[in-house]
Amino acid sequence: MTSGRYTRRRLLTAAGALSLSTVAGCLSESDDESASPTETSADGIPYDTSVDHEIEQWDQYNTDWTAPETAPQQGAYGIEVLAENLEIPWDIAFAPSGEVFLTERTGRILTVEQGEYETVTEPGAVIDAEALPPGSEEDSWYVEGGEGGLLGIAVHPNYPDVPLVYTYFTTETGDGRTNRVVAFDTTADDPADGSWVIVDDIPADAYHNGGRITFGPANYLWIAAGDGDPELDNPDAIADPGTLAGKILRVEPDGSAPAENPDIEGGDPRVYTYGHRNPQGLAWLPDGTPIITEHGPSGGDEVNVLRPGENYGWPEARNSDGFDSYAGTDYQPPVANAPSWAPSGCVFYTGEAVPSLQGRLLVGGLISQQVVAVTVTQDGSRLSADHESRHDADWMDSEYHAASTPLLPDELGRVRHVEQGPDGELYAVTSNRDGRAGDGFPTRHDDKLVRLTSN
Repeated sequence: MTSGRYTRRRLLTAAGALSLSTVAGCLSESDDESASPTETSADGIPYDTSVDHEIEQWDQYNTDWTAPETAPQQGAYGIEVLAENLEIPWDIAFAPSGEVFLTERTGRILTVEQGEYETVTEPGAVIDAEALPPGSEEDSWYVEGGEGGLLGIAVHPNYPDVPLVYTYFTTETGDGRTNRVVAFDTTADDPADGSWVIVDDIPADAYHNGGRITFGPANYLWIAAGDGDPELDNPDAIADPGTLAGKILRVEPDGSAPAENPDIEGGDPRVYTYGHRNPQGLAWLPDGTPIITEHGPSGGDEVNVLRPGENYGWPEARNSDGFDSYAGTDYQPPVANAPSWAPSGCVFYTGEAVPSLQGRLLVGGLISQQVVAVTVTQDGSRLSADHESRHDADWMDSEYHAASTPLLPDELGRVRHVEQGPDGELYAVTSNRDGRAGDGFPTRHDDKLVRLTSN
């Protein structure tokens, strides 16, 4: 590694306390005690990980939802810094009991509780990814670890009775790099010793690792797997539903395939959709319809509404030079397409803390250094002309329609993820220490966890 840089394994700085004491109801200690392990199940996890799949029990479930009729206000938002000098935070997950969990791509899982944060575990199997120092002026597109490392995080729906936190990370094997999803027991004396592989052998590379995981409204674990093949050395494997490359997976909490998953001819039973390039955002419309964001080649970034079993075209169709168009194919086209968002984590915001953003898909923008508010509807007439962009080309998704508006340009830098807390507040993390930030980033206080507010 170049001198002057440092990684979490080389320097464990004490980052101090978070100013989170004002987050009502989401950081208090749970009164529930974690359940005692049951008899070890066949999959080796010593807890009953089974969950209900009744989507009607989801507290945001609404089959009669409608999209806002106007674009969100620009310049109407405040930024409250809750944590500074993090090392490329990648994901945020809120536990049902109130704790906040964060991942740093350099290899640390943090928990936030009672206004402070502490390390839960640093899985030794994670590749040694690197972060530039705060305030660095170095422009290094390829830092150690590339885009891999400790990425997504999700909390078991019955936490803390089932005290499992799931992570998606890149690791080295005898056959090279791979991505895997692992569940950690947060009550173990050493959580790294109390861990179980949920999904393994997801293709990995320096780029295109995907990495977002989350429990959806019906309590399935969803996994956004990148194609792991940025040079397209093996395009047939990406297009093959029998592999895990470039797929959206849906599994039970123990990693098994749900019986309700689509039956794709020749497909792995864990695959929900295929033909994806580098998906990094997972969210749901209020009626439970899944929606994702994914990076395109030379532009062609996409927002896709998912239909079970469908092929989304990669590596053949994309709205980019050198690739086939969607028109005239059986591939499922996107609902929104943009040349340079570099979309990452997203959330469909239903909270009341930031009214102008309610009912919209909020997407973290990396190279665009912004938050993108995407208004999605099944009634295109609701998309007013005051949005910056209307995504209404005749080759796009015919059932859903979208318009988009950029927010907070160059105020946070590279926005890696946007998340809604159980209190209806809106949170985001930045990725300014990954060597790719510009326009004054990283600052001496990067990276950050922030709360977005209305002015």
